[in-house]
Amino acid sequence: MSDEVDNIVLQHLRAMRGQLDTLNDRMLELTQRVGNMEVQVAQLSVRIDRIDARLDRVERRLGLIEA
Repeated sequence: MSDEVDNIVLQHLRAMRGQLDTLNDRMLELTQRVGNMEVQVAQLSVRIDRIDARLDRVERRLGLIEA
């Protein structure tokens, strides 16, 4: 009887370990994806800043805004 209980406990522990490994892999993938998204957002922010600066120069040249 004790051997059966030990085997069942070991089976459950192995299943739990497998699930934790799967969750760990998924967490690493999500971390990488979020990191990539952060880089993309930063790049977009830089592009928007450049567009804003260019628009300001154009408006100034056209006399639409005061310096």
